[in-house]
Amino acid sequence: MIEIVPAIDIIEGRCVRLTQGDYAQRKEYGDPFEMAQQFEDHGITRLHLVDLDGARERRVVNYGILEQIASRTSLVIDAGGGVRSDEDLRIVFESGASMVTGGSIAVKDRALFLRWLKHYGPDRIVLGADFRAGKVSVSGWHEGTSLDLMEFVADYRTEGVEKVICTDIERDGMLEGPSLETYKALKAADNKLFLIASGGISKMEDIELLDEEGIDGVIIGKAIYEGKIALKTLESYIINNS
Repeated sequence: MIEIVPAIDIIEGRCVRLTQGDYAQRKEYGDPFEMAQQFEDHGITRLHLVDLDGARERRVVNYGILEQIASRTSLVIDAGGGVRSDEDLRIVFESGASMVTGGSIAVKDRALFLRWLKHYGPDRIVLGADFRAGKVSVSGWHEGTSLDLMEFVADYRTEGVEKVICTDIERDGMLEGPSLETYKALKAADNKLFLIASGGISKMEDIELLDEEGIDGVIIGKAIYEGKIALKTLESYIINNS
């Protein structure tokens, strides 16, 4: 069964959602800890936590919220945003993250990312492969690259990466459905890849379609916050498919 992974993105201590990664198009949804508690209350076990202040400032900022959620819930958290140094990584792990997602660092400092991967292992170091029109983007999606998404993922797979979170930036926050063909292509190229799809989820049918295609996980954000997908519905889906 596909793994359900709600997202909590944080700016200035608040739970927010952006549209296509645009900080000017943000909407607040309250307290991150209270949101995490709601997820847990509905049988969800995983959480994708993104420090958007950290992504912008290129250093970990909101680790206090991570620590609060990790210490007061049983959610398994993968954290990202602003993890650019050994010190950032230490802070995030000591604050309670089970996994760290590295996107910008994997592009900008390959040697450091590979050192983390070797030291902590592929269960704890997740590759963030965010893309726009088939090309990888970094730095909170504000910086494009010439790196081809498929080649980028395949390259890191040869280095031992096992889990990849792949976000279609143009679909993120748009509620227009996921980039299914891209995810199918990634799985067709490497069916042992643990692929987590992100961006565009708008309804339960999107999740079911990804599940049918063998996608391993799905990150859901705005669809939950805007009431397009009820937590009760997710709870029933988890129970019925467990």
